[in-house]
Amino acid sequence: MVRFKNRWLLVEFISLSSDTPSHLPSPRTPPSFDAKQLYAALRQSVISNFGDTGWGAVGSSLTVKYFSPTTNLCIIRVARDQHTLAWGAVTLLSSINGSQVIPHVVHVSGTIKHVQLAAIKHDREVVARFRARAKTPALYHSQDSYVAYLAQSTREIESLQE
Repeated sequence: MVRFKNRWLLVEFISLSSDTPSHLPSPRTPPSFDAKQLYAALRQSVISNFGDTGWGAVGSSLTVKYFSPTTNLCIIRVARDQHTLAWGAVTLLSSINGSQVIPHVVHVSGTIKHVQLAAIKHDREVVARFRARAKTPALYHSQDSYVAYLAQSTREIESLQE
């Protein structure tokens, strides 16, 4: 029996808007795209940059396993042999459903477990940036809405199966 080997890409999509600095995502404005639209944009990026041959190589294994509209964090699964093609397509994305984005590949892993751990860690870092930007006091952190979000996103990420 042959096991299919995958690579897992953890990608953050930094939204470009005029009211926020480009290095800080805005927690108030949800993105105007979801996982299906992200998959369609990835498909179009592969086709336009690498042609039908590129899509034929990567299309059967490319899936968007997780997308968080709060932190714009995404987990993508692709076959091991074509992960560089998918990585290039992600990097060349400039807009998704009309929203201007900058893709940032945070982590690449061979196992889902390591990408889950990296996603949970990155979620906490992004929420810490949101809190610092809002200038909330330290005691307030146990009562803010991000506590519930972190618990929910951790459960969702940990529930992903290969």
